Amino acid sequence: MKSTALVVTRPSGQASALMEALQAAIESIAARSGQDWQTPQILALPLLTIVPKSDPKVAATIRTALQAADLAVFVSPNAIECTMRLLGDDWQSIAQRPIPIGVVGQSSYHALERHGIGAEVNLPTPIWMPSNPAQWDSEGLWAAIQNRFPSWAGRRVVVFRGDGGREWLADQMQSVGAQVEAIAVYSRIPLSESSPQWEKVLHANTDDALWILTSSEAVRHLGTVLKQQGRQDYLASASALCPHHNIARSAKEIGFATVLECHSGDAALVSAAMTWLEAASKKPH
Repeated sequence: MKSTALVVTRPSGQASALMEALQAAIESIAARSGQDWQTPQILALPLLTIVPKSDPKVAATIRTALQAADLAVFVSPNAIECTMRLLGDDWQSIAQRPIPIGVVGQSSYHALERHGIGAEVNLPTPIWMPSNPAQWDSEGLWAAIQNRFPSWAGRRVVVFRGDGGREWLADQMQSVGAQVEAIAVYSRIPLSESSPQWEKVLHANTDDALWILTSSEAVRHLGTVLKQQGRQDYLASASALCPHHNIARSAKEIGFATVLECHSGDAALVSAAMTWLEAASKKPH
C-alpha cells in the first residue's frame, strides 16, 4: 500500500485549522470511496514562527497614524491579530471613525470579523478586498482599491505588516501620490536548522510527500536548510502545492520536482491537496 504525507508548513498558531480541514477531507474521501487505502500522514513543519511586537512605542505609533489615516491595509491575518493585540482596545474607538480597511483575501476578512470589524451596528467599517479568489494577492488588492478614491494625492495610508513585505503595493499607492506609512507589528523567525522537527518530516516513512507552502520566505528558508544539511536530493521526489505564482516560483528555484498552483484560501488548498492525494494513491509502487 502506497504511503503518502501532507506537510503543512504554516506557523504553529495558524496550522491547526488547515490540518483539521485536511483530516476531515481525508476521512470524507475514505468513507465515500470505500477503498482500503492507507490514511496519509499529516505532518507539521512550521518553517516560520510569528512573533508579535510588544513595544508600547509601536502601539503609540499605530494610534497616531490612525488619527489621520484614510485607509488601513492589513497584509495578512497575522497583521490583524498582532495589531489588535498591541492596541488592546476596540478598533473603532481608536480610529474614531470608519476608516476603510484593505485586505488581500478571505482569511484576513474572517480575522476582521472575529474582532467585530465590518459588522458594527453604527457606521460599519468598509472592508475592501479582491472579489476573485484567483486575485487574492497584492496585485488583486490594488485592482480592487485603486478607484475607491477620486484622487490618491495626499491620501494617508497605513500598512500593517511584518518586518518587510508588500513593497509592491506600497509602491503603487505612492506612485499615485499617497503618503504610505508601513508599521511592522510582528517578526518572522525561521525554524532553527537544529530543530528535531526537521528529522521527523524528512525521515518520515512515506513514498510521496506534498508540501503545502504558503510563504515565499518560508520556501527560501526550506531551501537554505536542506542545502546546509546536504539534503537537496529530498526535493527531487517531493511535490509542492502553492497558492500564489511567486511562491511556486520559489519552490521551483529550490528544486521541487513537481510544483502545483491553486487559489488562495484553505478551501482551495484542501481541494487541491485531495486531488493530488487521490492521484498519488493510484500511482504504481
